[in-house]
Amino acid sequence: MFTIPEQFSNASKANLEAQLSLLSTFGSTAFQGAEQVLGLNLTTFKKSLDKSNAAAKQFFAVKDPQEFFTLATAQAQPNTEEFVDYLRNLGAITTGVNSEIGKLVESQVSETSRKVLELVEELSKNAPAGSENAIAVLKNAIGNANAGYEQFTKTAKQAAETLEANLNGAVSQFTQPAAATKASRKK
Repeated sequence: MFTIPEQFSNASKANLEAQLSLLSTFGSTAFQGAEQVLGLNLTTFKKSLDKSNAAAKQFFAVKDPQEFFTLATAQAQPNTEEFVDYLRNLGAITTGVNSEIGKLVESQVSETSRKVLELVEELSKNAPAGSENAIAVLKNAIGNANAGYEQFTKTAKQAAETLEANLNGAVSQFTQPAAATKASRKK
C-alpha cells in the first residue's frame, strides 16, 4: 500500500512527463505545419517569379495597345486561379494542424482527468473518517474543470470551423469572378 505523499509524488511525476511529451509533440506538429506553409510559400513564389519573367518578355514584345490589353487580361486569369489554389492549400494545412493539435490536447486532458479521478478514488479509500466532505469538494472541482474543458473544446472547434468557412468563402469569392471571366472568353 502506498502512502499519500508517495501517491502524490508518483502522480505529479507522471503528470509532468505527460505534459513534457505533449509539449514536444505539440512543438513538432506546429513545426511541421510551419514547414508546410514555408514550402507552399516558396513554391508559390518560385512559380510567380517564373511567370513574371515570362510575362515581362511577352509584354516587351507587344506591338499595339489591343495586343497589350488582350495579354493583360490573359495574364490576370491564371493569377486568380493560382491565388485560389494557394488559399485552398493554406486552408488544408491550417485545418490539418489545428485538427492534430486538438486531438493531442483532447487526448492529454482525457488521460490526465482519468488519472486524477483514479488518484482521488484511491485517496478516498484510505481517507480518515470525516473527510468525506473534502473528497466530495475535490471530486466536484474536478468535474467542474472537466466541464470547463469540454466547453473550451467546443468553442475551439467552432472557431476552427468558422475559420475554415471564412477561408472557403474567400476562395469562392475569387472563384466565381474567375469562372465568369473564363466563361466569357469561351463565348
